[in-house]
Amino acid sequence: MSLYSASVPQLTKMLKCLDTWLDKAEAHAKAKSFDPELYLGFRLAPDQYPLVRQIQAACDAAKFAAARLSGKEAPKHPDTETTLKEIRTRIQSVLSYLGTFQPSDIAGREDSLVELGFLEGKVIRAEDYLNELALPNFYFHVTTAYAILRHSGVDLGKRDYVGGLTLRDK
Repeated sequence: MSLYSASVPQLTKMLKCLDTWLDKAEAHAKAKSFDPELYLGFRLAPDQYPLVRQIQAACDAAKFAAARLSGKEAPKHPDTETTLKEIRTRIQSVLSYLGTFQPSDIAGREDSLVELGFLEGKVIRAEDYLNELALPNFYFHVTTAYAILRHSGVDLGKRDYVGGLTLRDK
């Protein structure tokens, strides 16, 4: 499997799922007569990021994965979102950015070296970066966002998490 097919399509799919979960969260809040903006401050544990930060981190993980794998510059987002509309705009911005990538942008870069700003003086092979850090980090934040919403009563299940499948006729 190529670095592209292991990253960009899956990051895109899961961010679209996350956006759909927010649709369900808003519907749930409306049905229960409370302000859906409250979800943004919810967290699973006192020492864990709230939902808004989980979504920001998932978006960052997605854009940085694509950028680092391709050697391109990632767009900047200042983490100032405080409303569902703003955080959904962030998701759409990252989806648009991911949509600019083609397989050729990442092809043959498995052995290229990725610098990580938080590990000064160290590098990691692109393929190792994707498998050992980028994807696990992305899924951690997406899964935690899912768990916060599910724990808060939003009607989400495995199908919502997995999302659509690329099915074909026999």
